[in-house]
Amino acid sequence: MYQDGNLLIRPIEYTDLFRIWELEYKDEKPEWKRWDAPYYPHQSQTYEEFLPIGESWINKPTPWVIEVDGIVRGMVSYYWEHEPSKWLEMGIVFYESGSWGKGLGTRALKLWIDHLFDTMPLVRVGYTTWSGNERMIRVGEKLGMKNEARIRKVRFYNGSYYDSIRMGILREEWENTFK
Repeated sequence: MYQDGNLLIRPIEYTDLFRIWELEYKDEKPEWKRWDAPYYPHQSQTYEEFLPIGESWINKPTPWVIEVDGIVRGMVSYYWEHEPSKWLEMGIVFYESGSWGKGLGTRALKLWIDHLFDTMPLVRVGYTTWSGNERMIRVGEKLGMKNEARIRKVRFYNGSYYDSIRMGILREEWENTFK
């Protein structure tokens, strides 16, 4: 568990599952999906369909929930792009628009990056977003991340092409900035 004031990231517990389902899978076209890789389809599910997925997340290293003022508002996660070389990519989502534009994503990712570097022998952490999500690009910049790659016009959404953006930070850059 990592905390910054009223914001906390922690492993998922069984009591979180209904809230996660409400935020992520209840609605057919949730607002958050417009920003989180909208070029991939989203499929709503019943709570019963979601439950086996959610139960597999309980007390695991990823994903974790983000709480703000004691209420689950989002999640942070990671996946291995290539585990033998310790190439890890991370992700974040705040589900409700009322959580956007307040610096919560920056605070949550700072805690998550601290956790990842504290608990794993990583050289670098990063994430991939798209050029249509300018807020996510700004979060990376505020955290000292570098724009490591721009793959032009590979994300098609609402009749337009967007770039795929890969952001990252090396352990020594992180430690020089935040430790």
